[in-house]
Parts: sequence; structure tokens; C-alpha cells
Amino acid sequence: MTAPGLSPASAPARAAKGIVLLACCAVVIVPFVTVVSTSLATRDQVTRSGGLVFLPDKVSFAAYRAILSGGVVTRAVVVSLLVTAVGTALSLAATALLAYGLSRRGTFAHKPFLMIVLFALLFTPGIIPSYLTVKSLGLVDTYWSLTLPVMINAFNVIIMRAFFMELPEEVIDSARIDGAGDFAILWRIVLPLSKGVLAVIALFYAVGYWNAFFAALIYLNDTAMWPLQLVLRTYVVNQSQVGVDQLGVSGADVPPQEAIQMAILVLSIVPILVVYPFVQRHFTKGVLIGAVKG
Repeated sequence: MTAPGLSPASAPARAAKGIVLLACCAVVIVPFVTVVSTSLATRDQVTRSGGLVFLPDKVSFAAYRAILSGGVVTRAVVVSLLVTAVGTALSLAATALLAYGLSRRGTFAHKPFLMIVLFALLFTPGIIPSYLTVKSLGLVDTYWSLTLPVMINAFNVIIMRAFFMELPEEVIDSARIDGAGDFAILWRIVLPLSKGVLAVIALFYAVGYWNAFFAALIYLNDTAMWPLQLVLRTYVVNQSQVGVDQLGVSGADVPPQEAIQMAILVLSIVPILVVYPFVQRHFTKGVLIGAVKG
């Protein structure tokens, strides 16, 4: 069904759009299927295909058993999960508090703090000043170096502030008349009405923490503290070999390197693929409505 005043697209135009859409889907799906298939392939299949397997003849979970048997990858997964969970909770709480304060006109130093947030949105600190600041605070070789320096994102603050400003003033004023303070209004009224934007911002922060590796690369000198993405960079991007001593299996049970590398890659993708469908329905409400006012 076409919109009023618009003529329906011709058959060649619809066919061209379908071909372009199929090509875009193939560009995304084919590499993903290849990665998953290689992680499930046996040593003989990897050898016959020359390294990457598109569709394996026989499925083997040896690579996943190897990386999840208590070695370096298992430890990295636990580190990434903890950093993502703690970092997302802290970032969401700090962002909600700051955004609510900036959304209420007349609060203390409202305009100066808003200008600082806008300045942080346009200009970011360099690597050397950031490292010197983290080092001066004694956060090097601690997991706090992965969360505290990036705990508040200016873009997320602006989105949440705009959403809070869209909430009915009458509801907040009536709660204030009944004797509710700012924290009670935020906890009992504002946050329950903002589940959509909270879900979106939480996903933004979670994806950022889960995919971050550069902060761990410069702040964590102990390889035992590395998160999954830094291990992924070492074994997949840098093509480093995963030794038997780094896995919790015996030498005879070690799967091919290609399968191990692809299994690590799949392990780093799956959590986001699992969480995203549950948050997708909130994107339009959380981001587009929140971006109407600035």
C-alpha cells in the first residue's frame, strides 16, 4: 500500500531493491555462517578447506570445550561479564542522576553543568592525558580503570535528559505537592515512566563495555586480568597461537587453531545477539522521542 500522492513502484524497481537487499544480507550472513561453521568443524574439515569452512560435514564442539574448560579464555569471559555488568549499572545510575538534574530547570549550576556535558560531547581527551589521569589516581592494573574513566557518556546524557523533559510536568508537580523529594520523584515516577530509554541506554553502555579492548590494552599490564575482547584481539587479529598450556585440555584433544579462533569470535558476539532482540522494540521510543528536544 503506497502513501497518498505517490505512485506505486514499478516491477523493475522492486526487483532492483530486492536484489540490493539480498546482496546486503549476504554480505552480513555469509561471513557469520563461515565463522560459526569453522568453529564447529573438525581438524580434517579445516585442513581440506584451507582454513575456513562454510558448511561443515560433521559438527564438533571441541573448540568450545577447549576454550571454556578453565583456561585463559574462560577467565577472560568472566572478567568481561563482571566489567560489563558493574560498569553498565554504574553508568546507568550516574547518567540517570545527571540527566534528571539537567532536565529540571532552576537546579543548582544548571547551565554550567549542561555546557560541560555539551563540551564533552564535542571534545574528547587524548590518550596521554587520560593515561596520566588514571595513573595519578592509582587505577592502573585495576578493573576500575575500565569503568570509571568512561562511566558517563555525554551523548547518552543528552538523550536521557531530552526524554525526561518530555515527561508531563503535572505529574512531577503533583508529587512535589504531596511532599516527595527529588530522589523519590526520580525513583518512583520518572524512572518507571522511562523504561524504554533506560533499556536503550543500558544496551549502549553494555555494548561499549563488552566490546572495549583499548582501555585494557593500555591500563592492564597483567595478562591474567585481560577481558575477552583483548584476548580475541591477541588470538584472532594478531594471529597468535593458542598454546596447550593456555587451555584446560590435554595436547591430544586440542582442536585446530582456526576453530579455536572462530569459537572465541563467536563467544564474543553471542551475548549481544541474545540481548539485542529484547531491547530492539524500545529503540524508536527511547531514542527518537528522546532526541526531539535538545
